[in-house]
Amino acid sequence: MIRVLLVDDQPLIRSGFRALLDAEDDIAVVAEAADGAEGVALARRHLPDIALVDIQMPVVDGIEATRRIVADPALAAVHVVILTNYGLDEHVFNALRAGAAGFLVKDIEPEDFLHAVRVAARGDALLAPSITRKLIDRYVAQPPHPGAATALRGLTGREREAVTLVAQGLSNDQIAARMVISPVTAKTHVNRAMTKLHARDRAQLVVIAYESGLVTPAAPDLTRSATRPPARGRSAPGIPRSASAAARRSPAAAR
Repeated sequence: MIRVLLVDDQPLIRSGFRALLDAEDDIAVVAEAADGAEGVALARRHLPDIALVDIQMPVVDGIEATRRIVADPALAAVHVVILTNYGLDEHVFNALRAGAAGFLVKDIEPEDFLHAVRVAARGDALLAPSITRKLIDRYVAQPPHPGAATALRGLTGREREAVTLVAQGLSNDQIAARMVISPVTAKTHVNRAMTKLHARDRAQLVVIAYESGLVTPAAPDLTRSATRPPARGRSAPGIPRSASAAARRSPAAAR
């Protein structure tokens, strides 16, 4: 069972996401918070697998909440996924550096949202397609960071290759196929690279790969994302397209 904490200052957003998540057999919303400070406290109390955290909230914003969760050793297993209405801006970079496992825009399609929660629970980096493309453009516009490049020197050739493929959005199974190794060995290379680079999760490996210049936007795989391509149609602003209907149908939304 994937345990989810919702942190958003808008009750309608929280109720829509709760209804969507609680309708799934393998996902349960364990708590809701209206600001970042309450979210951190509830994370410590409930130890969720995923914390879905809005960026802009009163008292403590999503970036600071992410920093506090990441800095707490007791919350090492909590994957923070930032929710945003705005696409890519400085908040994205600040939250990724703070330790967020990824980003989702709030108008994501319901089926993609549910898929994304499961992807994040596995520990995979998660970036919405629009954010991934802009992230690449942003990093190619600046020179490599010397400190990040230096950190890569401690990696073996296979570990560097694995980090490159993680940054291209590949799963462990896809990395194994590309490197012609077993999925277990691929996971070992990724985990060793994370340990050597002091990366909390795969999303931070992506940041390091971009900052060091290890990954360049010439690689076509970089435009891919952990989420599936969105279906046609528009969703209501800030709520997955079927979330409001699910909220009306499901008694869980009233909890």
